[in-house]
Amino acid sequence: MVEGKRILITGGAGFLGTSLALKLCDANDVLILDNLHRDAFTGSSLDGHPRVSFMQGDVMDMECVTKAVKGADIIIHMASIAGVDTVMRRPVLTMKVAMLGTMNLLDAAYREGRVECFVDFSTSEVFGRYAYKVAEGDAAQLGEVGEARWTYAVAKLATEHLAHNFYKEYGFPATSVRPFNIYGPRQVGEGAVHQFIVRALSNQDLLVHNDGAQIRSWCYIDDIIRGVLLVLDNKAALGQAFNIGNPRATVTIHNLASLIVRLVGGTSKVRQVEWNFPDVELRIPNINKARKILGFEPEVDLDEGLERTILWYREKLGKV
Repeated sequence: MVEGKRILITGGAGFLGTSLALKLCDANDVLILDNLHRDAFTGSSLDGHPRVSFMQGDVMDMECVTKAVKGADIIIHMASIAGVDTVMRRPVLTMKVAMLGTMNLLDAAYREGRVECFVDFSTSEVFGRYAYKVAEGDAAQLGEVGEARWTYAVAKLATEHLAHNFYKEYGFPATSVRPFNIYGPRQVGEGAVHQFIVRALSNQDLLVHNDGAQIRSWCYIDDIIRGVLLVLDNKAALGQAFNIGNPRATVTIHNLASLIVRLVGGTSKVRQVEWNFPDVELRIPNINKARKILGFEPEVDLDEGLERTILWYREKLGKV
């Protein structure tokens, strides 16, 4: 377990960032840098925690980044534009935040000269539309040029190359993580599990794109956090990329929605809606590399994770 470090988490006010900060802040000093576009920080137990500091700012602002990096032992870079709908509306900003923001962080961290580990958060989308038990060394897939749906994946693949080339050329201690469909308590934004649970608790219909036959592997938040902690605590992780996910928790989107309706109860129906845009049809990770190098193994299966998440939302929304 990492202890006694100064840790910078960019994009740390989001779902994943706050969850990670909660695990790290009792034994480390944590600085969260975020523009609060998605805010799971305000009002949480992190807000006012004696070992947690918050800086409102943007990773595209080099002056802000330089200030945030000062004195950091570990940098976990999560800041990005996320969510399919947002990416499709703002593809240029998506690429700018990913590519310019990551370059700013890498440049500032390299100049600082004391960073022990830099974790670049990438995405499972780098594997394209059909990703069956994909391993880290399998070929990434670049989508059609000009199709906004794929700009997030292209930009994130570029940030991986940036981080790993800093490692190869300068010996900078960088690594990257590719999370596969994370869900759990405190989620904000456009995630399917979040949207389905909130709607089911209000007895609204759950909407799936087209026939809902898209296949995903779902990873509970506690498992991705354990994976990241294993990366931070293992020198063998430097210069590597890791898939972090749960291939056992694999269902179609329609079946996921139906399962949530059953677990929640109520009167919600699963309804299909037309969605005439490119989509990822199949996404299942191979996590053997993370098993071998990190000792990672997902522990929370889908039913248990969904039950925990539903309970959290019931309490938050007063739907007991």
